[in-house]
Amino acid sequence: MSKKKPIASISLDLDNQWSYMKIHGDEGWDKYPSYFDIFIPHVLNVLDELNLKITFFIVGKDTESEENRKYLKMITERGHEVGNHSYHHESWLQTYSYDKIENEITTAEKAIQEATGQKPIGFRGPGFSWSKDLLKVLQSRGYLYDASTLPTYLGPLARFYYFKKSKLSKEEKRARKELFGKFSEGFRKLKPYYWDLGEDKKIVEIPVTTMPVFKFPFHLSYLIYLSNISMGLMRFYLGFCLFMCKITRTPISFLLHPLDLIGGDQISQLAFFPGMNVKSAKKIEIFKNVIKILSKRYYLGNMSEHLNSMRSDNDFIFKRA
Repeated sequence: MSKKKPIASISLDLDNQWSYMKIHGDEGWDKYPSYFDIFIPHVLNVLDELNLKITFFIVGKDTESEENRKYLKMITERGHEVGNHSYHHESWLQTYSYDKIENEITTAEKAIQEATGQKPIGFRGPGFSWSKDLLKVLQSRGYLYDASTLPTYLGPLARFYYFKKSKLSKEEKRARKELFGKFSEGFRKLKPYYWDLGEDKKIVEIPVTTMPVFKFPFHLSYLIYLSNISMGLMRFYLGFCLFMCKITRTPISFLLHPLDLIGGDQISQLAFFPGMNVKSAKKIEIFKNVIKILSKRYYLGNMSEHLNSMRSDNDFIFKRA
């Protein structure tokens, strides 16, 4: 009998066109333009071709449109899982009061369930934002896991680059001053663990995986950037990251974003975003290549499967929130 493969869960933060425009500071984002009619059928067909079932983290605001709901329903109809990605997709969620967080989570949860027919059991904060109050709200709502942490030292550098390329005002930049986290995020654990919330309350954290020890990100956005330099460099980097995960026995939570899988040739309104000069067909080729590499070493599944695979793991630890 062959040895059981370790888990590599695949998830996609379903950020819509308006959220990218909002991040960039572009006018017109508040009219909530959507590319779901193009992107969702596109990505679902690719996932069907790969026989891959993943978790889509959905923004509650996108359920308000009847047209969007039609496409969101397709996600669960095709056998995928849904998670909560907040209602308004504001990357400064950690600055909210408890009551405001509770309203954000609850409103999104109900809207997502109504649109897709599935209640979310997991959450990921926009821009990897999280707080102790957020964790408490999730636990009180019966969520089984949070997936908002990105253990990397590069958060301040990513924030600097983002501010430099955006059209944000000084006030907007101040509101986003903790976007992508502090340098200290790099000291956070990579393996899933329990947040100890006190009073015998807890919730599982499944971090987005970065390279063990060095904590460099390797989700698909970074791999596409490297592939623009050299496909060989991309494969080497991914191979080294997976080697480090293997020797440290680190399970993988692999993150996707819509613009990783579609280019400016199909979403011309976002052609200004980094990496959108790469055509959709090339991005899908890179994605398939990455999935092929991952599938040789890992069982590929959704976030719930990741959670279930870890429940019997004696390495689970508690960390005070």
